[in-house]
Amino acid sequence: MKGELLFLCHRIPFPPDRGDKIRSYHLLKRMAELAPVHVGCFADDARDMGFAPDMAKMTASQCVLMRDRSRMTAGLKGLATGQSLLVSLFDHPALHRWVAQTLAERPIAAVVTYSAQMGHFVPLLPQGTRFVMDFVDFDSAKYAAYGAQGSGPMAWINRREGRVLFDFERAVAKRADLCAFVSEAEAALFRQASGLGPDRIVAIDNGVALDYFDPRTEFPAIGHGDGPLIVFTGQMDYRPNIEAADTFAKQAFPAIRAVHPDARFAIVGRNPVKPVQALAALPGVIVTGAVPDVRGWLAAADVVVAPLRIARGIQNKVLEAMAMARPVVASPQAAEGIDARDGEHLLIAADPADEAAKVIALLSDGERAQHMGKAARARMEERYRWSSTLAALQDMLFGPAVNMRAA
Repeated sequence: MKGELLFLCHRIPFPPDRGDKIRSYHLLKRMAELAPVHVGCFADDARDMGFAPDMAKMTASQCVLMRDRSRMTAGLKGLATGQSLLVSLFDHPALHRWVAQTLAERPIAAVVTYSAQMGHFVPLLPQGTRFVMDFVDFDSAKYAAYGAQGSGPMAWINRREGRVLFDFERAVAKRADLCAFVSEAEAALFRQASGLGPDRIVAIDNGVALDYFDPRTEFPAIGHGDGPLIVFTGQMDYRPNIEAADTFAKQAFPAIRAVHPDARFAIVGRNPVKPVQALAALPGVIVTGAVPDVRGWLAAADVVVAPLRIARGIQNKVLEAMAMARPVVASPQAAEGIDARDGEHLLIAADPADEAAKVIALLSDGERAQHMGKAARARMEERYRWSSTLAALQDMLFGPAVNMRAA
């Protein structure tokens, strides 16, 4: 036994039913195969809290706290103290105490933190205890992009968050033995911005559960209905997904229906905010809300689209659609970081007009669409099994610690 592991997550890493939970769940699963894991995390709501007993079957111990600080309270505290608003939102004295107690009582060999805001829960660690920071995405760059695109008070807040959060990310990265990002593209951006090298900043690609997202398995089918079906999946209270659905429904989809009048566009995902719900009033647009199994919608899709304009890292929605052998039309932002060839495994479209043209081309050529879907599935099998993407995790967790403990 090399020791035990401490895993800190901003959202309970169970079950793998949304983008950020997919990666954290598979990290937890792999860590639990290597050593006992103690998990400290937050629940967003009662539904999340209800998963704690199931997650306990994978953990040596756990502390699951309801995140009870409102965005307004976190914002005011962050502005008053000079702290990142994201970090302030995910602060809780009880988790600080639990982390300190766990480090004092258990033989922790490595601390793994998932998502930037959890870095402030890691205290000064004993010599020899590794600190692995999985940033996943370069979050401060996302807020900086929001700020650059907008205007007014929210743009100022986003620009400020981009600056302050980056200062925090860089300070955490300097303390950590190793920092991971979801793709080499994200890792390279952070290396350039932080000045840290590839010995400290690495990529751990996302994978896809190929045994689950497999068109040959059994899953509840949906009624296919009449006309070609275009599908977009995602958490529909997340700003990049909201903007993607809105832009495609209003700018790309009308051009598609001009050629295929019976085409339908399904927006599939939980918690659709009111602007997303309102899209259902447009001709041919379906807003499903939460569905028990997204595979039925993917399997029924003639084309899956990922028209994100602001996206960080690898998009699980794209990997899942490709694993289900569906032809995908993705924006350059959504395709970034995915090791797949444009024109062979998926199609990359630069703007709504290009999206419409490429979707129309696939709908008009079923043989090409089917061939692309098969090639996409083969690429996922070749490159994106979780066992492959997490192959280096054991060495990352139990390798020699670097001597960088000062904040």
